[in-house]
Amino acid sequence: MDVSISILSQVAFWGLYSGCIYILLATGLNLIFGVMKIVNFAHGEFLMLGTYITFFLFVITGFNPYVLLIGSVPVLIVAGVIVERLCFRPILGTGKLNEIFISLGLIYIFQNMVALIWTDEWRSMKSPFSDITIALGPVQLPLDYLIIIVVTAVILVLLHFFLKRTPIGKAIRATSQNRKGAMLMGINVEKINMLTFGIGAGLAGAAGTLWAVSGQVFNPYMGSIPAIKGFAIIILGGLGSIPGAIVGGLAIGMVENFTAFTLGGSWKDAVSFILLIIILVVKPTGLFGEDEE
Repeated sequence: MDVSISILSQVAFWGLYSGCIYILLATGLNLIFGVMKIVNFAHGEFLMLGTYITFFLFVITGFNPYVLLIGSVPVLIVAGVIVERLCFRPILGTGKLNEIFISLGLIYIFQNMVALIWTDEWRSMKSPFSDITIALGPVQLPLDYLIIIVVTAVILVLLHFFLKRTPIGKAIRATSQNRKGAMLMGINVEKINMLTFGIGAGLAGAAGTLWAVSGQVFNPYMGSIPAIKGFAIIILGGLGSIPGAIVGGLAIGMVENFTAFTLGGSWKDAVSFILLIIILVVKPTGLFGEDEE
């Protein structure tokens, strides 16, 4: 098969775009796991909620969908705080099985709630930039994909600044590194749990907004596969490692798109998990995970 450099470059760019959505989803999941050490299989439902909240705000306001991040992310942060307070806080530390059943129950609750409000039909929305492409050498790149990459980069820079430079961010890092030590230093770890879960849900909501803006279809049941891939990414990159989530998200995005291009879409999901298995066989703690001594 004779494939030009421009086509390969375009496929790589698509991988970078989809990797950005995975990065936001997995970073939120890794942040929550790093602090609370909980397994939440319902994390993908926050992405799904992000798509619907963006769609709803777009219909009633007509604003530029990218501006709607200002509305969707805070709503998801509040939703995350409520879920942490009502569902995960009472069972924290009681065993992984309880966490798994709580998260599975949340999946059905969110799915049926959204289906009741917006029906279970597939929906999509159109960005005002959907018909605009930018020429980069011989490659024609959709403007929306470029914006999504830039928006993701800005969110990650802001998150890095928040975690490194602010008192709350430092408290989150301290709690992640040593929960008991953080308590002894006077940090309110329950408050940190609540804030971290809210931020993680907000990042998933941002991924949902970008998912919707990019023109992909969505329905109330679309969150499960992204959630599974989110777990694959954080295992691939290393549990609790945000740099690992970034590298893992990009790797999965690239592998999926090149696989779909060369072998067809039916292999897209399978090859992602083949990559995960290979990494875990070579380095069981993931790319950026710390080896246990």
